[in-house]
Amino acid sequence: VQLQASGGGLVQPGGSLRLSCAASGVIFTINAMGWFRQAPGKEREFIAASAVQNRHTYYGDSVKGRFTISRDNTKNTLNLQMNSLKPEDTAVYYCGVGRPIISAISRSDMYYYWGQGTQVTVSS
Repeated sequence: VQLQASGGGLVQPGGSLRLSCAASGVIFTINAMGWFRQAPGKEREFIAASAVQNRHTYYGDSVKGRFTISRDNTKNTLNLQMNSLKPEDTAVYYCGVGRPIISAISRSDMYYYWGQGTQVTVSS
């Protein structure tokens, strides 16, 4: 399985960015696709996930109401629309796939394939 993340960049506070993660390979066994982020000196933080079986979406508290996760099954692509960005959203964003149970969908150790990360910087 290969994951290729793209769409990061520099944006002013209050602006928007759209991240994409293209997945290839044998992924029919996964339960979820998700986005995490990691800022320097901090642990990897759960952002959002899309569950394959129940088609529900899940969000971390810090991004609820601002970020939207979506999947394009025809293209095997996972997207993250980020609005109302804040300086504290600055981090490297990673997409991952795995087989977490729903109660563990926010745990990064439940995901076993990761993309290379894309830098998001929110600054004026």
